[in-house]
Amino acid sequence: MADTTGFPGSLPTPFTSFVGRRMEVAEVRRLLGASRLVTLTGAGGVGKTRLALEVAAGSARAFSGGVWLVDLAPVRESSAVPGVVADALGVADMGTRPVAELLAAHLSERRALVVLDNCEHLVDECAPLVQQLLFVAPELRILATSRETLCVTGEHVLAVAPLPQADAAELLRQRTAAVRPGFEVAEANQAVAARLCADLDGLPLAIELAATRLRSLTVEQVVQRLEDRFALLSAGSRTARPHQQTLRAAIDWSWELCSPQEQLLWSRLSVFAGSFTLDAAEGICCAEGIAAAEVVDLLDRLVAQSLVEQPEGEETPRYRMLETLRQYGQEQLAASGEEQWMRRRHRDFFLAMAERLYQDWFGPRQALILTRLRAEHANLLAALAYRDGIAGAPTGAATSGPAQAHPCAAAPCGDGQVALAGALIYHWAAGGYLGEGRRQLERALAAAPEPTPARARALVAAAHLAQTQYDLAAAGRWLDEADDLAERLGEPVVRAHVRGHRGVSALYAGRLDDALSHVEQAVDAHTALGDRFGEVAWRCALALVQVLGGHPQALETAAEALADAEAHGERWARAHLLMVLGRRAWALGDQDEAKALTISSLELLQGFSDTVGVAKMVEQLAWITASAGDHPRAARLLGAARSLREAAGITVASGDPRDEDYHARCEAEASQALGRAEYDKALADGAAIDGPAQAIAYALAPATAIATAAGTEPAATPAATSPLTGREEQIAALVAQGMTSRKIAAELVLSPRTVDNHVNRILTKLGFSSRAQIAAWWTAQ
Repeated sequence: MADTTGFPGSLPTPFTSFVGRRMEVAEVRRLLGASRLVTLTGAGGVGKTRLALEVAAGSARAFSGGVWLVDLAPVRESSAVPGVVADALGVADMGTRPVAELLAAHLSERRALVVLDNCEHLVDECAPLVQQLLFVAPELRILATSRETLCVTGEHVLAVAPLPQADAAELLRQRTAAVRPGFEVAEANQAVAARLCADLDGLPLAIELAATRLRSLTVEQVVQRLEDRFALLSAGSRTARPHQQTLRAAIDWSWELCSPQEQLLWSRLSVFAGSFTLDAAEGICCAEGIAAAEVVDLLDRLVAQSLVEQPEGEETPRYRMLETLRQYGQEQLAASGEEQWMRRRHRDFFLAMAERLYQDWFGPRQALILTRLRAEHANLLAALAYRDGIAGAPTGAATSGPAQAHPCAAAPCGDGQVALAGALIYHWAAGGYLGEGRRQLERALAAAPEPTPARARALVAAAHLAQTQYDLAAAGRWLDEADDLAERLGEPVVRAHVRGHRGVSALYAGRLDDALSHVEQAVDAHTALGDRFGEVAWRCALALVQVLGGHPQALETAAEALADAEAHGERWARAHLLMVLGRRAWALGDQDEAKALTISSLELLQGFSDTVGVAKMVEQLAWITASAGDHPRAARLLGAARSLREAAGITVASGDPRDEDYHARCEAEASQALGRAEYDKALADGAAIDGPAQAIAYALAPATAIATAAGTEPAATPAATSPLTGREEQIAALVAQGMTSRKIAAELVLSPRTVDNHVNRILTKLGFSSRAQIAAWWTAQ
């Protein structure tokens, strides 16, 4: 695969080499030059995804707007497709606009290539979305993989054929040599190797599965075992072997070579969407037939058989299963009668995880919590999609090994979804999924109207998201219901949060006296309840309201709130309070203090994906910069803030009505100082700064252009708030020097793949999508 270092996008690092298909690669690239939509079709396991990724990587230099992979395999609900595409492209779903419109706006002026992988089960949703995006984005190219065409006007289709004999033999040689060093296809075994590849119809996945068995079997033994399986599946006709049937034969054969426990784990792992961690596998899959202590060894055996993939070099490894193997496992799970039971265990595991991370939120691990939740996003959506469960273990479930208890979480099925959606409030609000979170909460609340404590908490969460989108009417309705329900159920903590959020709505409506009264009541209520989390969080909000209202105790309250928050390692609320203190300093004419406080607020939000919060801070920095006379930079900052708001589907600068006047004044000053043409150019330059992470990097590195940051020298050491490990900081410094993965590997005596894995983790932790952003961040630190 070509080196895409320095180019924007989300292509994964390949686990293995790409073999053959030179003509197909050239043809797909030719088609992409002539057509804006190319679809690769073919049987499962024929290599559609790998071919698409090879073409995409080799085309990176032609697409300045990035090359992006969207894996639709884990998606179970068609309505989730636009959100998954937006997430893969880094488009913040934070507002009330339909996600498809946000995507269209994001791509409208970009020259980008989007790989839509595994579309076959979502064709009805993918086709109109693709058509809409291509209509509004003339420079966009889409490369889809599907077992059937999308049937969109202008679509060019390339049927991916099995590998020819020579390529199939080379694939067999390379994959076998990986598990059996020294293996070669030579004169002595050439004929039988060719026969094996022919019996597998040249399907890459089937060949790779067969290669894992050559660790301990001869090629002749593998051929003999496959012949028996083919005879069974072809119903007596040894010539009637369609590609899918052949693939199933290979997978059936791999299944039968697994032990009963390995089979059980394989089927249970199919409940995961996307990737998973060892602790999740242990928490969900250890039940009848598998003890908790046995999971790690069984998983290792599945990895050794190439049935599960494990990237190298990760501190917290995430495993994944090829989609064809996962679907096969789902069939086995359904046949065993365990499917609903395992899906409920999956839901309960992620509910418990979400509630635990919610409790841990008020502390120093906020950025790491968001990183974990971001990595689990596909699993969280799958857990939220779970519906009709059963109470206990299925009849006929495996019973070997120590018995395990089977009660699910105490929450009823629907209430579990409500509880999960509510517990993810910070994933939605601070992790870049505001619109998705609101949709999930609305869906869960509608599906489970029972008056429960979980519903009361979810209503407050829904109100919070609506307020962030400045939809005060919806927020008010949810707060009214939450208040009534909490009073009926005896939930004083919920009622205290309701009071605070009523204050937020009053603030956004310009009623400062009402806002002050409500938030003061919230602080007092949480203090009386001994709820330290709520007390400090709402004291930060109280300081914010007092500062905006010019209250005489504002600075005293702010100092107390900041000290409490900092003592607990809290960053998110502290960032927003520092922003407002910066606004106060600017209004009083203290430019240096205003800039320092606003910059500090942006530094604290590194590693978050709070698009709306960053937009407010960048907007405020534009006002301060204009007041200092740097109108070109002020205009670029205005453009960046506007781009962030548009990406979030929000049209106003903030909830404070006075901000519209500040915005208009800054625009007028910058436009007059620069002239309309220069102002518009600077505004457009700022709008090209893509996403909250890049906006923060630009704000923190004023002398560094994002597009050329990769060549700058790194700072001596990163800030104390860095979420990176020591090794990751070391690699980030070398990335900032412009070094490739291969050069970094040589410098640190690591493998290039390990370096790539470290870089991918750095990107995930910082919420970035390119090495240039890492370099700009490091320089700013």
